[in-house]
Amino acid sequence: MRRPEKEAQVELIQEKLSQAQAVVLADYRGLTVDEMTELRKKLRDAGVEFRVVKNTLARLAVRKANIEGLDSHLEGPTAMAFGDKDPVAPAKVLHTFARGHKNLELKMGLLENKILSRQELEALATLPAREVLLTQLAGVMQAPLRNLGMVLSAPIRNMAYTLEAVRKKQAQEA
Repeated sequence: MRRPEKEAQVELIQEKLSQAQAVVLADYRGLTVDEMTELRKKLRDAGVEFRVVKNTLARLAVRKANIEGLDSHLEGPTAMAFGDKDPVAPAKVLHTFARGHKNLELKMGLLENKILSRQELEALATLPAREVLLTQLAGVMQAPLRNLGMVLSAPIRNMAYTLEAVRKKQAQEA
């Protein structure tokens, strides 16, 4: 690759690093062409861009993007998955795929300029979907209001039960 092409690659990787909400580095050594094709399709369906990068060019791009701690993980065959829309998608898809394909190994991740270890990536990948989390949050926020409504309506409800009991007692006496 000639120098202008290398510079263009460095610029492209730097731009992707800067724009992506999440980046996951993976070692794809040992995957067959069919497995790589399947992985790329799953990532593309999730809105994730997947690139095999040269480590030297990736190191230059990381330095230009002022990201600390990523250089040490750029060893061996490296692929980068860039998530622009959903920050959890690259981790979820790669983690799911890696469970069925032992040759794919997650190295580390980058979530909004914060370095994530392999364990943190796995925790991120096993989170429920955003919609589920929002639903759970709404339920948690709604619970105190519902409980307050129950507490405020209790005296009225108790008074109604008492009046009903008095009415039944008077009906029996009559």
